[in-house]
Amino acid sequence: MERAIIKVSGDDDPAKFLQGLVSNDLGRLRQCGIIYAAMLSPQGKYLADFFLVSRGADILIDVAEPLAEDLLKRLGMYRLRAPVTLERVALPVSRGTGPAPEGALHDPRHPALGWRLYGAALPEDGTGWDALRVAHCIPESGIELIPNETFLLEAGFERLNGVDFRKGCYVGQEVTARMQHKTALRKGLVTVAITGSAPVGTEIMAGEKSAGTLYTQAGGQAIAFLRFDRAGDRMHAGPAEIHWQLPVQPA
Repeated sequence: MERAIIKVSGDDDPAKFLQGLVSNDLGRLRQCGIIYAAMLSPQGKYLADFFLVSRGADILIDVAEPLAEDLLKRLGMYRLRAPVTLERVALPVSRGTGPAPEGALHDPRHPALGWRLYGAALPEDGTGWDALRVAHCIPESGIELIPNETFLLEAGFERLNGVDFRKGCYVGQEVTARMQHKTALRKGLVTVAITGSAPVGTEIMAGEKSAGTLYTQAGGQAIAFLRFDRAGDRMHAGPAEIHWQLPVQPA
């Protein structure tokens, strides 16, 4: 998916402006050079996910192109009198899973996702990104991650290093924290085995009951959003058969 870059700059530290708005701790940025995060509605629902990249005194926001304009407007609403500037900039983004080129940063979501490079347009290295995402249950903007609908923890953001529970307040933090303190999630994204195929968005049925939704499919696997109380080992989504290995219950 095409990416857009928003540069956050100004006389003050841009991290101070972003710290109260996004799900991750900007304090990590100085150590890692890149972090993964999201912006939420006050009701705790996903609006956009992105990478935050340290670039000198500035911070770059690497976001899916379809989400860029709305994200820029929302950041502008929160800016008020903060001494920061928000602007879209033309900057190539490359990614790969082979040897990392000089200046590349490791994708913070999962080691299997390789590296990201800003400022150089390199040719694709042949990585099967859908198969990689499915195997490791990595959601994608506009497919598994749905604005004003998805909740971060149901999408696996804790596992993907995209949320910090110790950083303090940010927009949507209270809802996210309450979900984190539950004994267990009742629904969420998982990788399932699939025989056949069905369009993204097809309802998954367990017997006569709706058990979730089917998303990206590759290599005999798929990402599915399941209601765990209804999901079973054998389900179907249209003509496709779905098999989910239920988690082992603790003794």
